[in-house]
Amino acid sequence: MTAPTLEIHLTDDDLTAALRSDARLGLTSTPKTLPPKWFYDARGSELFEAITALPEYYPTRTERALLEQVVGEIARIAQAEVLVELGAGSAAKTRLLLSALSAEGPLKTYVPQDVSVSALRDAAQQLVTEFPGLAVHGVVSDFTDTLHNLPRGGRRMIAFLGGTIGNLVPAERAEFLSGVHEVLEPGEQLLLGAGLVIDPAVLVPAYDDAAGVTAEFNRNVLYVLNSRLHADFDPESFRHVAVWDAANEWIEMRLEATRAMTATVADLGLTVRFDEGEQMRTEISAKFRVEGLTAELAVGGFDTEQVWTDPRDRFALVLAARR
Repeated sequence: MTAPTLEIHLTDDDLTAALRSDARLGLTSTPKTLPPKWFYDARGSELFEAITALPEYYPTRTERALLEQVVGEIARIAQAEVLVELGAGSAAKTRLLLSALSAEGPLKTYVPQDVSVSALRDAAQQLVTEFPGLAVHGVVSDFTDTLHNLPRGGRRMIAFLGGTIGNLVPAERAEFLSGVHEVLEPGEQLLLGAGLVIDPAVLVPAYDDAAGVTAEFNRNVLYVLNSRLHADFDPESFRHVAVWDAANEWIEMRLEATRAMTATVADLGLTVRFDEGEQMRTEISAKFRVEGLTAELAVGGFDTEQVWTDPRDRFALVLAARR
């Protein structure tokens, strides 16, 4: 059994600097916005895990069931020697891929990438025990700007699962795909998990559950600002809002001020005013049509090799090769 290695390109100071920059830009914009990555401190991660178990929240279980069904086929086509996973976290779904790719024979190395040192360290230790012949090389970074730090060598497949591609607006998706294209060699692959456009009557409740867990998750971004930037937001004075934007085919999560209020972000020397009813966007979750997704991949320099969808056409897994 080989001990896992961890390569750190993102420190806590780097994260704080990025949060300061995002908060200053987003809180002084009209309308106000905050990026969804700041939901995920320890409490936010726990809340998201709780969301994935809710009856309304179909994406996680739908993707996993689909992956269980087609993972052997993915492994046969990919013949990957190196599996890179962006946003790996606890690497729960990845075990399916690791088992299938190992059964195919060529897999030698797993490269989980995440912003969390602790999550990567824990996952890496478990995986070298479960897969004794596998080298595990963790990379602590932000996938949006450090793809160039991913190790090269061996036939690689990059997995980007969970529908996270939907958190990026079209220009950001194009930039992301261009970045992935740049770090891959011709013939190497991207495995993408993406939510599909479905009936809003099913879609919206997935982001606005009856138990209010998603509402707490949404408000957590304000707790993060309070703890990391010494702000004094009153999170409970904001109402969770989830709306389907039919023109852009994405869900928007927003926080709506239930009263006029002022908050101070001490570390930025910033005073932020909210009118009653004012909304701040905290996340988009774009949903896709297969033809649109494969078109975006083509523009990004990828040839789609195979698309798998679940029986209800709610989620897609796309395997694409870099030209």
